[in-house]
Amino acid sequence: MAGVIGIYGFIIAVVVGTKSKLFLEVFLSVSELQCAVKEPNGGNPQYTLFAAFGHLGSGLTGGLSGLAAGMAIGIVGDAGVRATAQQPKLFVGMILILIFAEALGLYGLIVALIMSSSTGGTCPV
Repeated sequence: MAGVIGIYGFIIAVVVGTKSKLFLEVFLSVSELQCAVKEPNGGNPQYTLFAAFGHLGSGLTGGLSGLAAGMAIGIVGDAGVRATAQQPKLFVGMILILIFAEALGLYGLIVALIMSSSTGGTCPV
């Protein structure tokens, strides 16, 4: 069950990576990078500080919710296996609690996607 949490992190990384344009630094020289990162007409950078903090928050949200979900799955799984070995009728309850722990990571993915998608414009202040 915890393998899905890693896929959530990979989804967030792909979404943020495609929006950030800073990955061009590896493939382009410095002069080409300045042309690629700046707007052609105004010279303003496409990747603003507002977008950078939004993507940072998005990654932290996904990562910390994945960490919490993984810890919850580990603790519940350990205790659940020990309890199921002593009393088999606890198996269904253990699976339900594991599903709820997995939902923590899913909620983090949803919030992270919302945060990364709201960084397209300028700062609203």
